[in-house]
Amino acid sequence: MIEQKPAARSFRKNRKKLRNRERLADHEFTSQAFDKLDKRIYLLTAIAFAVGLVELIIGGILDLVAADLGVSEGRAGLLITAFALVFGISGPVLLFLFGRFDRKRVTLAALVVFVVGNVIAVLSPTYVLLLLSRVISAASGGLLTVMSLTMAARISAPELRGRAIGLVVMGISGSIVLGLPVGVSMGHAFGWRSPFVLVIVLALLLMWAVAARFGTMTAEPPAPLGRQVAALGNSRVLSAHLTTSFFLAGHYTLYGYLTPFVITTMGFGGALITAVYFVFGAAAVTGGGLSGALSDRFGARRTLLTATALFALCLVAIPHTTSVPIAFWVVLALWGVLSWAITPPIQSHLVQLAPRTADIQQSLNNSMLHLGIALGSFVGSTVIDRFGVMYNARVGALFVLLALGAALVSFRHPRTVTAKP
Repeated sequence: MIEQKPAARSFRKNRKKLRNRERLADHEFTSQAFDKLDKRIYLLTAIAFAVGLVELIIGGILDLVAADLGVSEGRAGLLITAFALVFGISGPVLLFLFGRFDRKRVTLAALVVFVVGNVIAVLSPTYVLLLLSRVISAASGGLLTVMSLTMAARISAPELRGRAIGLVVMGISGSIVLGLPVGVSMGHAFGWRSPFVLVIVLALLLMWAVAARFGTMTAEPPAPLGRQVAALGNSRVLSAHLTTSFFLAGHYTLYGYLTPFVITTMGFGGALITAVYFVFGAAAVTGGGLSGALSDRFGARRTLLTATALFALCLVAIPHTTSVPIAFWVVLALWGVLSWAITPPIQSHLVQLAPRTADIQQSLNNSMLHLGIALGSFVGSTVIDRFGVMYNARVGALFVLLALGAALVSFRHPRTVTAKP
């Protein structure tokens, strides 16, 4: 026994050293990981932020636009619908058409068109011209967003790919926090056209930065259209896209009607409703970056499945928290974090799953995201009219469970999709 004590002490000492090394590795992972990223990714994040700002700003000034242009608020709302539809369709189509050209030149050209679209918005004397400006901004914005996601994946090291995509997603989700507040405050202070002036200035600065910081980025020859379509015939690729669509459908079944939900169930007024959206948006900003880091750390499969399961639980739980305010705010924040948590792992998964058609798959996934938003908003409107807002969360949770099932199918067989020559 006496002879074993030094050995035991040595074992405990070595185990303590090992734990210290693990803590040091974890610290380096959290504090230095983003320092290793290509700095151009932050520029791509800013581009995604600008596009998201244009998409969301109009929602806070619909009443001002309708009054100035002499249309109903319902018709003014079509400005949002048109943007979402064109945005979702334009990404993969324009990427296929222009994906063979130098990425720097394509990005600069898209930024020019984006500026033109917003200039038309500022100068629009009629509703029709403003609608045209939204179509132009959405088409160029869809291409810019897809280019930002694919370029972030391409210029980052494989072990940092999830983080890079997560940062771009943070740019999009960050516009959620600022989009409506900026639109409302500037619109009421200086007129509804003023937010678009801000976007124009930001886009011009981004054009200068892209020209200065990006070198020539030769694109790989795009895969033939038949090969790209064939990749969708693979159940794993298709299931990955369905995961995104069902997830966002579940999200927007309730999120699209969050205001009537908190008014009906909690009696919230203006200030508290603003607080709800601010807390949700602030939490959503962290979700993309956090899940990107977790995807790199623990793998896309574990991150995606965990986030999706927790998201379903949030939707099931939130109607039951309305009588306990503290619980409501906690679940609301967790819901916000998870709302953008699947994008980095699903995008990384698609890059690994179909590397020869990765760009178009990432673009299609972004389109499926917007189709999911449209589906969730439509289903949510039907539910709230026929059954009441309390059922929106339950129906949303069912969509998320479908997303979880699709994700399990997509990760079922670890086999890369290879294209036939």
